[in-house]
Order: sequence, then C-alpha cells, then structure tokens
Amino acid sequence: MTLEKLTKDAIALLKNLIETQSFSEEEENTALLIEGWFNEYEIPFKRTKNNIWATNKYFDESKPTLLLNSHHDTVHPNSKYTNDPFKAIVKDGKLYGLGSNDAGGCLVSLIATFTNFYAQENLKYNLVIVASAEEENSGNNGLNSMLPIIPHIDVAIVGEPTLMNLAVAEKGLVVFDAQVDGTPSHAAHPNYNNSIYNTIEVLQWFKDFKFDKSSDALGDVKMTVTQINAGSQHNVVPGHVDLVVDVRVNDAYSNQEIADILQEQSPCSKITPRSLRLNSSSISTDHDLVKAGIAMGRTTYGSPTLSDQSVLSCQSLKLGPGDSTRSHSADEFIYLAEIEEGIEIYVELLNRVIKK
Repeated sequence: MTLEKLTKDAIALLKNLIETQSFSEEEENTALLIEGWFNEYEIPFKRTKNNIWATNKYFDESKPTLLLNSHHDTVHPNSKYTNDPFKAIVKDGKLYGLGSNDAGGCLVSLIATFTNFYAQENLKYNLVIVASAEEENSGNNGLNSMLPIIPHIDVAIVGEPTLMNLAVAEKGLVVFDAQVDGTPSHAAHPNYNNSIYNTIEVLQWFKDFKFDKSSDALGDVKMTVTQINAGSQHNVVPGHVDLVVDVRVNDAYSNQEIADILQEQSPCSKITPRSLRLNSSSISTDHDLVKAGIAMGRTTYGSPTLSDQSVLSCQSLKLGPGDSTRSHSADEFIYLAEIEEGIEIYVELLNRVIKK
C-alpha cells in the first residue's frame, strides 16, 4: 500500500461521494460508500446511524487518542450552478461537484491518512476516525452523538478546507431570539410606545455594543442583527417586534457568558438563546501538532466559520485541503493537487507527532 495508491483511491471515492446525494439527515448512501472503503482495505469499522468510525489496529487504552474527523453530508445546491452538482467533472485540474470542497476532499484525505497508519505498531497516539453526518445542519445525529460511543478523545484534527494551513481557533455561535415590546394600537390614534419606533434605539444598541475581551487568534466577538419581523396589518401598530441576533463568539468567552451579558445588559424586553452548545474551540500553539505544522511551513490563523469542532471539549485543530471561500458556492470545486498535497501533509504531520 503506497500513498500514490491511497491518493488515487481517495479521489475515486470522492467522485462517487459527489455523485451520491447526501443532504444532512439523508447520508445513508454515502455512508455505504465509506463502508466500502473500509471493507476493501480490510479495516474493521462500526456504523452508528450514518456515522462511520474505526480505530487503529493496535489501539492501546493507556495511550492518548487523536481523533480524525470530517463530514460527508452537504448543503443543498444553490440555484446558480451551471454544472450538474451531482456530477463529478474534472476540468483543468479541478474536480467539480457538490461537496467536493466542503468537505469531501478533507474527508477522503483523512480516510486515506488513517488507512496509512491503521496497521502501524508502536504509535504514540491511538487513532480514531469518524466520517460524520449532519454537520451542515448541526444535527442531533452527527459527531456530537458519537462522543459517548467512541473512545475518549484527547485531541482532534477536524477536516475542513483551510488550504492546509492551521486554524488554531474557531469562533462559536449563539443565535438569540429577542423581542422589543410596545403598546398595540390603531394606527390612526396617538401612540407614544410604538414597538417599531422603540426598536430604533435597540438596533442602535446592538450596532454599537462591544464585548470587552478580544482574542489574539479570533479577534472580537461579532454580533449582528440578521432578522426583524413585526406587524400584520397596515392600520395596526404591533405589540412587539421580533429580532434574531447572530453572535460569533471568540475563545475569551463561553457561550453561557455571552448569554448572561446580553440578558443583563440588552434593552430588549426578552432575549433567549436557541442553543449554547456550539462553543468556540482552540488548540495551544505549544501543542505538538501545531509546532510540527509550523515547522513544515504551514501558517496559523483563527477561523470565523463553524465546524464540528464546536461540539468537542478537547483541544482541536482545523486543517484540510480546499478553500473555505468555495464552500456552498455555485460550481463548487477542489483542485486534485490540493487533495494530493493534503494527504502528503496529513501523513507527514502525523509522522512527526505520533511516530516514536
């Protein structure tokens, strides 16, 4: 088994994944394709719903465990595609198709990397790979559901497109439903407590508010009002205005701290988080994975986008072939050379960290 063969097989698997619909919660058939890889390479695996996972051959509970994870679900294709999103098209060194960049290239590269190390003895870390479902919709049956099932994880590499640079931190997410109250009335009568007018000052407060703590890797917390809704008739002043507030949380705050601050200080009548589980994540720049990556010439940065890192409580590194700016775009693609490089870098990184 050579890296050349693993790379060839990984690209073939990605082409099959592209041509198999796998919207979040509908990943049954791509899970079968991933099962096929492990069967072909005679690697024992387990399937939990649409999550496929395996451990290295010489797993030793006395050793720390490194998780390799990426997802095989996709978003729905947008209306601007000119190619068939479910057709794997190779042109000018690019592999086009839905999920090619986000995160199929990462997934098949990590599967190939795991396969490379599967039967190696005397590793300093155990390896666990999870090809997970329901990442794109932050669903209940994705990586989060696997954490009580797989072995305890000490550190993780989460495969998302980073141009194979080291995303050493990632912002968390809290979405809030907020309400601004007023007095309902007929539009023809005076009303000095119009909920819509009251919202002007509230919106200004959200626009101007700054959280105190910044982060070296992730910068400031970013808070954005993204939706507003009120009223049902032209002649009725509504009793309240509903807002949706999107907060991208740096690693200086927990999601609970953000919720506490907004519930104490915001001028809304009420503000309620939908979920507090999508936390920020990071890895120490002193960790061997980061030091090895830097020694290989990779750069570090903080990522503003959310991934399955958000459900992990251990240190985690986001790293993968492809470019995040292509994700969810029309005519999504990944360069074949990026997959080849991705496998080489993953393998070299682990050679430096987990080989004795």
